[in-house]
Amino acid sequence: MSKNLVIVESPAKARTLSQFLGKDYTVKASLGHVRDLPEKEFGVDVDNDFSPTYVVSRGKNKVISEIKEKAKNATAIYLATDPDREGEAISWHLVQAARLNKLPLKRVVFHEITREAISRAFSDPRHIDMKLVDAQQARRILDRLVGYKLSPLLWKRVRPGLSAGRVQSVALKLVVDRAAKISDFVSEEYWTIEAELVKKNPTTSSFKAELVGLFGGDRIELKDEKRTKELEAELKDARYAVSSVSEKRAARQPAPPFITSTLQQEAWRKLRLSAKQTMSIAQQLYEGLPIGEEGHVGLITYMRTDSTRVSPSAISNARSYISSKYGADYLPPSPRRFARKVKGAQEAHEAIRPTSIQREPAKVKPHLTRDQLRLYTLIWQRMVSSQMASAQIDTTTVDIEAKSAKRYLFRARRAVVAFPGFLTLYQEGRDDVEDENGKGPLPKLAKGDQLKLLALFSEQHFTQPPPQYTEATLVRALEELGIGRPSTYAPILSLIQERGYVERRNGRLEPTELGNIVSGLLSEHFTDIVSVDFTAQMEEKLDQIAGGKLKWVPMLREFYSPFEELVAKATSTIPKFSEPTDEVCELCGRPMVIKWGRRGKFMSCSGFPKCKNAKPIQVGTGVKCPKCSGELIERRSKKGKLFYGCSRYPECDFATWDKPLPQPCPRCKGLLTQSWKGLVKCTQCDYKEGQTS
Repeated sequence: MSKNLVIVESPAKARTLSQFLGKDYTVKASLGHVRDLPEKEFGVDVDNDFSPTYVVSRGKNKVISEIKEKAKNATAIYLATDPDREGEAISWHLVQAARLNKLPLKRVVFHEITREAISRAFSDPRHIDMKLVDAQQARRILDRLVGYKLSPLLWKRVRPGLSAGRVQSVALKLVVDRAAKISDFVSEEYWTIEAELVKKNPTTSSFKAELVGLFGGDRIELKDEKRTKELEAELKDARYAVSSVSEKRAARQPAPPFITSTLQQEAWRKLRLSAKQTMSIAQQLYEGLPIGEEGHVGLITYMRTDSTRVSPSAISNARSYISSKYGADYLPPSPRRFARKVKGAQEAHEAIRPTSIQREPAKVKPHLTRDQLRLYTLIWQRMVSSQMASAQIDTTTVDIEAKSAKRYLFRARRAVVAFPGFLTLYQEGRDDVEDENGKGPLPKLAKGDQLKLLALFSEQHFTQPPPQYTEATLVRALEELGIGRPSTYAPILSLIQERGYVERRNGRLEPTELGNIVSGLLSEHFTDIVSVDFTAQMEEKLDQIAGGKLKWVPMLREFYSPFEELVAKATSTIPKFSEPTDEVCELCGRPMVIKWGRRGKFMSCSGFPKCKNAKPIQVGTGVKCPKCSGELIERRSKKGKLFYGCSRYPECDFATWDKPLPQPCPRCKGLLTQSWKGLVKCTQCDYKEGQTS
């Protein structure tokens, strides 16, 4: 008996759709892409309009055969891959690889896997959008042109096995440039002065105010202790009085529902999930999970999106929930609408939201893993809070005159939540944590109140360099600069770490020495190719192809001719990378040089290949091994991951993934280590300190 054949990417998605479609449909999973450019060949005919040669991906012949067999007796074929360029391309490749052109083909698109959304999509199918397919092909071919030409340069000049991706190289450059700014930063000393004051009559609780400058607006620069102490001596004899008191109420608005980049940022800040982990878990929530008697249910909308738009029905459901759960005071008069302002936003999809507001986290908790529940809770809270009333914040600012030979201005400012509104449910995380210094509330003060000085506190500070990137702040930078798109943020971050160009230490992204070398070489010889502006412009051109405003072959032709000239010039001018050392080869007497291998740096004879003497370079930590008299040194696993092991290996097998610290455990004098999450713990007792959240 013939049935309709539905093709999706994953088995989980297939299970959920099967539950909704019924017996007249057979659902088959393609397991992602079935065709791609060849792994070990260029696969692009540059002289023939960049014509690509596609081959069946490894292990996909069986899948294609099964789809062909299912299609023989199918009434129609529904292509139900994801609703973006990648999904469109997967559908097109499926048609080509399985030769489905002669059958009735219907492309169905949905942004949530619910019964209602599936019903709407299947009642209104369309054709494959070749503009989206062309945009995906152009990106794939562009990346192949860059990678296939630049990677061999790195193999010859640095070490075999390296690769240079078009967008990943720009992300690496951002990390390298930030590290250089931090390294070059010259810290400057400055001082602050705070006064602890109390109202004279009647006496109230004391409060603190900070020296701002002189009355009239002039600031006071305190750059050393001598000047600070001189001013302190003057301020001790000053007369203090309230100059003005202002009270303002301001509304704080909730954050919009998540898009891909903000979800990745917030998941890192609050859950310490990497971008890759976040997208993997979000994919599970989108494709559907077994939720008790409901069966397989898609819990969130599509998670690769750059739009904050929310459907009217979802907004209506959220407002009904808020009204019944929190009351009318927590519901704004009209629904909120959020507009995207990020460069390159497509507004093509919805924001990431729960498919049903009524599925509260507590209700689905028994059916989800810990990380699934944590991410779902974040998405659910963000969506509901986005439609809640504004928080009302009362801010009191007190200006205080300290009168001596000059008139000095002190200021105390406090903010109090008058009405919590959306803050009852959710507050957006921050990358830069504000320090309130334990400042307490202000007493009731009025203009003219005389104040008594209880104490003066001066504190030394130093200007700080820009912070190293975290995954959250790097994703934010990529988004703001127009580099990459929702589907590429997680792969970009994963690749620069997997290739050994960037390491994550204590949650911060640091370039490795290899990353510095590769980025420096590419920046010097391919300035435009790895520039932020050029990469953002290429993203815009890909968007224009997807919108039908630009043809992909002329775009590639315009890029390739000058790029090929750069590659030819670099091939003849870039020297092979090696660093001379003071050591002499013990076999032939020639100088030893530093080179790079698959497991990092090593020392090799400059007479290679005549002399093949080589030995590893040990990077010490200065920390003694807790098991023997050796030193803990940096080592690399087979996959290139950094760990710390004893220099006397294999005689001593002590090793740890966490960074060893020089100070001993305060409890047992054992070895202390620090994880990338900042947790300090002893390897010999149960002593712990620090936060992991």
